[in-house]
Amino acid sequence: MINYNNKKYICLLDFAMDFIRGKWISLILCHLYDEPKRFLELQRFVQGISHKVLTENLKELEVDELVIKITSDEMPPKVEYYLTEKGKEITKIIKELKIWSKKYYPNINKTF
Repeated sequence: MINYNNKKYICLLDFAMDFIRGKWISLILCHLYDEPKRFLELQRFVQGISHKVLTENLKELEVDELVIKITSDEMPPKVEYYLTEKGKEITKIIKELKIWSKKYYPNINKTF
């Protein structure tokens, strides 16, 4: 049993999967992989996510140290979200799952 931040995990895989939990986290990470994005850009890319849920997820990702929020000094402030090194590494793993899906399920219909 693993204890971390008042949570219990049955193994290291269970622990690692907790970082990409939820419906939107993986999508947010993948869209930040190639370049930083502003909030509204992310909301457009992650179709169907509400403003509130995106805000909550980005805060979780910051707490988990997978994403960093950079605010410029200009007026109005420019806010961008970047992947940290830890975020880039876990996103590489998520992208491997995407490759696996394409390989073994090539005929899935895409609607976007």
